[in-house]
Amino acid sequence: MTRNFDLHNGRHGSALALRVTPRASRNQIVGVLNDGTVKVHIASEASDDGLNSELIAFLADVLGTPKSRLEIVAGITGRDKIISVLDMDVDTVNQRVIAHLD
Repeated sequence: MTRNFDLHNGRHGSALALRVTPRASRNQIVGVLNDGTVKVHIASEASDDGLNSELIAFLADVLGTPKSRLEIVAGITGRDKIISVLDMDVDTVNQRVIAHLD
């Protein structure tokens, strides 16, 4: 059974749903899917540790926040991930992601 859920502003930050494609030619945000999931290409190989580290570093740069403020809270080993962004509201995350769309 699939559960539907909505992400909301939290007291300490927000959450970002991603679909990650590894082994790309470069790190980039390529679009937003109909359900609001952000599609990201990462140049790293598909190994979970390397991919996740490079993803967090890329997102920290995109969002202008330290890597320590980002955490993968769901999907550590999958392509679909949820990233917690501490101390940044949903509107700010949205603006910064949209500004980096290729």
